[in-house]
Amino acid sequence: MVEKKKYTNLELLAPAGSPEKMKYALEYGADAVYCGVPDFSLRARINAFTFDDLKEGSKLAHKLGKKFYVTLNIYAHNQHFEKLEAHLKRLSEVEIDGIILSDPGILLMVKKHLPNVEIHLSTQANATNWQAVKFWGEQGVTRVVLAREVSLSEIKEIKKNVPEMELEYFVHGAMCMSYSGRCILSKWMSGRSANLGDCSQPCRWAFDEIQTEGDTEIKEMKVTDRTKEHEIELEEDQHGTYFFNSKDMNLLSHLKELADAGVESFKVEGRNKSVYYLAMVMRAYRNVLDAIVEGRETDEVIKKEQENLDSLVHRGYTTGFLLAHEPEHNFDNAHSGSKHEFVGEIIGMEHGTHNMEQEMQNAEGNLYEVKVHNAIRSEDEIELVSKTGNEKIVIEKMIDEKGKEVDSAHGGHGATYTFQINKDNIEPLSLLRRILE
Repeated sequence: MVEKKKYTNLELLAPAGSPEKMKYALEYGADAVYCGVPDFSLRARINAFTFDDLKEGSKLAHKLGKKFYVTLNIYAHNQHFEKLEAHLKRLSEVEIDGIILSDPGILLMVKKHLPNVEIHLSTQANATNWQAVKFWGEQGVTRVVLAREVSLSEIKEIKKNVPEMELEYFVHGAMCMSYSGRCILSKWMSGRSANLGDCSQPCRWAFDEIQTEGDTEIKEMKVTDRTKEHEIELEEDQHGTYFFNSKDMNLLSHLKELADAGVESFKVEGRNKSVYYLAMVMRAYRNVLDAIVEGRETDEVIKKEQENLDSLVHRGYTTGFLLAHEPEHNFDNAHSGSKHEFVGEIIGMEHGTHNMEQEMQNAEGNLYEVKVHNAIRSEDEIELVSKTGNEKIVIEKMIDEKGKEVDSAHGGHGATYTFQINKDNIEPLSLLRRILE
């Protein structure tokens, strides 16, 4: 009888683009989160973290028994180091489980100022072979986030040759058209450097045809940004063209193979995604990993959770380079459509205010405070998304901040509403989505 392999220490690692998103990631199944302040993180623009947020985030993660990683993964220039040294001194006040970095100069400074913190090598450093992994281990790195270009067979060989090194691998999210994100296209076309965390993603922009005479197969195309025009020769089909618009990585059905190959941390990309997207992805990967760890059959779990992932807006899915072939590109559109629209967050039970006492008296329980993101109308079909699954609900009454019953609720202005819903005890951090068809 063959003994079933026991899987321990498999970590689901989530992006945290804001303190709010971090809470959702942890609620929906993440074992750890990664985040950073804009100056030294590869998410400079879409990043709501301050130093105080890092302190509070660390406290929350550890209170829940989860881990908290901080990113310092830019490729630094000379002018960064004075500010970086001050930042590292402040980080010594925060309980951090690991620093994610790519630059050797930053590595030296981290070892000096944070000698007791684990060092994780970012995928940006392009570790694609076991000799490189061994080298970084000799520099004090305890975990390597492998380049997305590394295949499953190569992962096995790396783990075989450097068994002491923890391996982390991206399993879900956007794929870059350049080698593990080392791209100069954004800097060239919009003046914003991807390697300093400010990518404008021109590879995903749509290009328009310039009317020219001559070859009909090769079109002269241009894209206009806020400062200049760029004319580039590109092939075009009946749908138009997207520059290098890769499909999104989705390795939900390959987690056991990755675990068998030696991967211990399964990383999701998407610090700029919505709380709804993050919750759905975390829940899907959590449920499949739990089935693997518990030795249960995974086929039905994967099928169900893949349907949930298919319901999100995405660029089409690919297994990337994992199976040793070229990942697919999406030449048809920027994103695929979805049959659902994220419309709101359940903040908590509503206990009423002086402004809405009369309306509250007229309602009959099951009242919830809701932060609305997109319009909700009384006739809409609504589903509740929680960490245990999805279910249809009925919104029986909507009350605005002035205590007035309304037929529709609208987001975008920071207001919250009180909803009467035909369900008891809905947990905070549950979400609402509208069925589109």
